[in-house]
Amino acid sequence: MIPWAYHYSGEHSHEDPRYQREPPKGEKSQTRRLVLGVLEGARATGADVTFVDVCALKIKYCTACTTCYAKGECIHDDDMPALYEKLLNSDGIVLGSPVYINSVTAQLKTMLDRMADGVHCLHFTGKYGCAVSTAGGAMAEETAEYMNASMRMLGATTVGTVGVNFMGNPDAILPAEKKAKDLGRKLAEAIQTQWKDPVQQAYYADRKAHMKQLVLANKDVWTHEFDHWNAMGWM
Repeated sequence: MIPWAYHYSGEHSHEDPRYQREPPKGEKSQTRRLVLGVLEGARATGADVTFVDVCALKIKYCTACTTCYAKGECIHDDDMPALYEKLLNSDGIVLGSPVYINSVTAQLKTMLDRMADGVHCLHFTGKYGCAVSTAGGAMAEETAEYMNASMRMLGATTVGTVGVNFMGNPDAILPAEKKAKDLGRKLAEAIQTQWKDPVQQAYYADRKAHMKQLVLANKDVWTHEFDHWNAMGWM
């Protein structure tokens, strides 16, 4: 079991001016603290865990060219393919992001936008996920749920969220950190038992039927995705 965690809390050295910015909070990040809490809980339940900082990676913007639909590869030469491979080789995924204005950071959104092919191919089928978020004022829980919803679109089963709105109270991290550790244990146990949620199972059945029709309708153009569906035995 390998829950992978993604959080924005590191420096980078890329020369592309889009990646030149002030260093984030690093080890002082409260969202990082929650992510590590989830990993600690998962590790205590027997999982092998790895922390990945997306801010240390170079991930370019999706251009909606649809090359990945046809060829299963992206036009960009950056760190996303290696990151995606780690995701696909994991059993569980933990997403974490602070809230700046009402949702996830630009870095996480850039990563998610590069996974459109995975939405059509349901690449996270059989995987489990959860999400954590922090906000100075509001929208932490909603942002965590957005991350979970994104994973469900890719086929994963989600087990919960932790969101904390500090509202000027730095001690709010303490109960949230405990919840994060509990969430990590829940994630690892869901992987161990292959837990199924009837509500999510119904959602996946509907999405699978929709994606099947979409891929079939575009099979002459989206050849990679059509081949993937055939290889999975879903056609």
